[in-house]
Amino acid sequence: MLRWNDVLHRAQHGNPKPATRVEKTVEAWKAELDPEVFRIARLHGTERPHSSDYCTRFEPGLYACACCHTLLFDADQKFESGTGWPSFTQPADPDVIRYVRDTSFGMIRVETLCSVCDAHLGHVFPDGPPPSGLRYCMNGLALEKREEQR
Repeated sequence: MLRWNDVLHRAQHGNPKPATRVEKTVEAWKAELDPEVFRIARLHGTERPHSSDYCTRFEPGLYACACCHTLLFDADQKFESGTGWPSFTQPADPDVIRYVRDTSFGMIRVETLCSVCDAHLGHVFPDGPPPSGLRYCMNGLALEKREEQR
């Protein structure tokens, strides 16, 4: 189980290398993705709070990267954070998320990226529920929901 100190260590000292990589040109991603998904996932955008139906959906299933389809989260780790974005306590695998120190907008945060394709997913914060204390605050458009379970 990842904890805040693990996240900070990875953001400051580097992340494990993923087993596979998906790399495409900006033009290829733009041609393949919906314009809003492209804006959020490839240009590090943010969707409006409460705009994703994933905020209120808690049925079993899996959440994958909207760009490369890598499994990122299991609905078992999803919770209602009240923030307006889908929130999870842990990734499906510790190494599917890459952590980067983000100092944009005059804040210090930890950005989360898909480790396989570098899609911007959202941010992680140390104010989640026990036992991890983590809140992965994700853009719903950066995720795709699969109904199957692990």
